[in-house]
Amino acid sequence: MAKYTAVVTDYGFPDLKQEKNVLEPVGFEVIPGQCRTAGEVANLCRDADAVLTQWAPVTAEAIAGMSRCRIIVRYGIGVDNVDLEAAKFHGIPVVNVPDYAINEVADHAMSLLLASARKIVATHAQVRRGIWEIAPFRPILGLQESTLGLAGFGNIARAVAKRAQAFGLRVIAYDPFVKAEVYDTLQVEQVSWDTLIADSDLLSLHLPLTEQTRHLINAQVLHAMKPTAHLVNTSRGGVIDTDALAIALQNREIGGAGLDVLEIEPITPGHPLLQLDNCIVTSHCAWYSESALSRLQLYAALEVERVFAGQRPKHVINGL
Repeated sequence: MAKYTAVVTDYGFPDLKQEKNVLEPVGFEVIPGQCRTAGEVANLCRDADAVLTQWAPVTAEAIAGMSRCRIIVRYGIGVDNVDLEAAKFHGIPVVNVPDYAINEVADHAMSLLLASARKIVATHAQVRRGIWEIAPFRPILGLQESTLGLAGFGNIARAVAKRAQAFGLRVIAYDPFVKAEVYDTLQVEQVSWDTLIADSDLLSLHLPLTEQTRHLINAQVLHAMKPTAHLVNTSRGGVIDTDALAIALQNREIGGAGLDVLEIEPITPGHPLLQLDNCIVTSHCAWYSESALSRLQLYAALEVERVFAGQRPKHVINGL
């Protein structure tokens, strides 16, 4: 008979074999759920020893009702759906899985940068309509003459930097929490926020969503960018003021945008961003590959196993 319960609040995976393979041999019963509301989370997780969550709202009220929980694991990097302070108050470490899809997200960011800068999607659509132009959608900047700016310089941004350097781009970055020697080692120029915005021909966002970063990219910042600049976001949708971005793109205040994340997901079919030939939108899929999916589930389960083996989890993010 199982000694512990690991509740999965919700998931979009084909199955939970990875979790069961790791946790059942060490005494867990894995209980699946597909919660959509805080109340459903509270009911399902009341007696859980461990909670794994993907998108469901793990609120302060739900956490307060967890009588036995020793760890909450978020499938993925961002933890917008978990009340970190409430978990800390109740002594429950919140853990994310930041290292399962570094290369996938970096590849996707670079793909959006290239597609936006080279205007691939708009040109393809024009060709499908029977319009053949040798130099459509001018201007198109040469990459070797351009600067990529990275807002945030964590693991994914560093992987993007390496890819960009292979294309001959100058790379600059802003991240006040990264030591100067890291920039030097990767041959990336450390700059101020204002310089990042003003100098970037391509700007890629790699930021968590916090009170400080919400709508960090607003009308004022967009106005300060080059009119030919391209903006890419594979981090968190709320970092960009979506309405301000739509207006800037409509008015050609910036050259284009490639977005994998949005403030409200899924995007509505008639959204202004989808009407623009200078905006590419993908469906929050930058993280995805078959191998990344497997790593995500495995790494999440291993964090639970560590706690119940008396070890510290690798990636605690709420200060416990």
